[in-house]
Amino acid sequence: MAGLALDIDPRLRVNWRASLSLVGTVIKYLSVPLLLPLLTGVYYGEGIVPFVATIAAVLVVGFGLERLDPDPDLGAREGLLMVALTWLAVGMAGTLPYLIAGTGTVASPVNALFESMSGFTTTGATVLADIGTEHHDHSILLWRQLTQWLGGMGIVVLAVAILPELSVGGAQLMDAEAPGPGIEKLTPRIRTTARVLWLAYLGFTVLEFVLLYGLYHAGFADNMHFYNAISHALTTLPTGGFSPEARSIEAFSAAAQWVIIPFMVVAGTNFALFWKALRGDWTVFGRDSEFRFYAGVLAVLTALVAGLLYSGQGIAQTPGIAPIVGEVEDSVRQALFQVVAIVTTTGYASMDFNTWSVPAKYALLFAMFIGGSAGSTGGGIKIIRWLVIIKSIKRELFSTVHPEAVKPVRLGGRALDEDALRGIHAFTLLYIFLFFFGTLLVLTTSWLGGYEIALLDGLSATASSIGNVGPGFGAVGPMGNYLDFPVIPKLLLIFLMWVGRLEILPVFVLLTSAYWRS
Repeated sequence: MAGLALDIDPRLRVNWRASLSLVGTVIKYLSVPLLLPLLTGVYYGEGIVPFVATIAAVLVVGFGLERLDPDPDLGAREGLLMVALTWLAVGMAGTLPYLIAGTGTVASPVNALFESMSGFTTTGATVLADIGTEHHDHSILLWRQLTQWLGGMGIVVLAVAILPELSVGGAQLMDAEAPGPGIEKLTPRIRTTARVLWLAYLGFTVLEFVLLYGLYHAGFADNMHFYNAISHALTTLPTGGFSPEARSIEAFSAAAQWVIIPFMVVAGTNFALFWKALRGDWTVFGRDSEFRFYAGVLAVLTALVAGLLYSGQGIAQTPGIAPIVGEVEDSVRQALFQVVAIVTTTGYASMDFNTWSVPAKYALLFAMFIGGSAGSTGGGIKIIRWLVIIKSIKRELFSTVHPEAVKPVRLGGRALDEDALRGIHAFTLLYIFLFFFGTLLVLTTSWLGGYEIALLDGLSATASSIGNVGPGFGAVGPMGNYLDFPVIPKLLLIFLMWVGRLEILPVFVLLTSAYWRS
């Protein structure tokens, strides 16, 4: 099959036909989850044409792409290309229900692509001006929630778990898509590992739904009915943050917020640890250096923000909500909820943190760069990378004093390879560079387009997009949206969401001539 590509250009070293063929396979099977919003539309007596038409479209496109290479031979280069194109393709396919329904601000192509890409990459940024079932069909909003659940653990990881044709190249596909330095191989077969991760993901989703719906029946959350319970279960575990409620989690009781918090923590934890715990090794959490660092970061930031809120230095009056100055439970809950939501890149909001003081806001801006654990559904730079960087700095300080000493960087008792260290440092530097350069482009193109955005708002919009966090500050705050951005900065933010979900390097590698020809 590689000869097909070589016939076009003898210098080309990538079998793009094989990559596109497997993209077609994934797109084809996107028709299955589309049945859920379709059935929801039937139940509520809503129009089902958007989903019938989308199912037909993805089947036609999927089968058509598969014909490019009926027996694809997947190498490392083809795997990178396939993963990158898959995320673009599902983002585009996800726009069809919005466009065909033709309601609200997602009825235009750029806005529909923004909402779809934000959903699949679990960013949670939105261009919906009116959120709620009074403005949109239940089925359309459920599709919006479902895109996040599909993207959370990884569309390609799901494909590896269920599609036999991807089992051979599954390891390199999962490495290309993995949220973090890599997914730990839990079983001898990578396909079984993918199934284990998705089963854990599904199990936690079901458990959260049961608990939230249980609160409704027990009278502790009056509006956490069946639809809302399943909608929020679908967007907590993928660290997505989409909600069918305009005020996000602020619309629900304190009891519902306390239930959601631990599931956000779970979503930002390496899922491999839960697999090991279920096999009897419950001490794995205490031994894992990444998890200890993760818990410590959450604790320190929560204590800082809670102290600001409790003392009255962190918040102004929020419309419709009593001040929380001097209220211990409210201060701790609001601080913990927002810190966990931002660190894990879930993007929910239990209140409008636009009303917080500058120090509290900058604490959240700092949290946007931390991210979840490797092997979690969280975005951002990732806890594991920061831990390695801190250990590297400590080694450099030690080597300055003891230049003759040989001191490897250790993680979990194991010495890290120097190539792995360079990769982590390169990624982090590239991430920070892309953040500042992306901010410059977003601010410049916004101002040229007649949209004057404040510096902090622009910084947070870029950080939220590349880190797949969702809300920022100011106009793009937790109760706001990205609707007013002109077309060019919107497209830039869409690009940043895509690049951020794929951890930057796989996309940038595709832009080098060496990838295609050397």
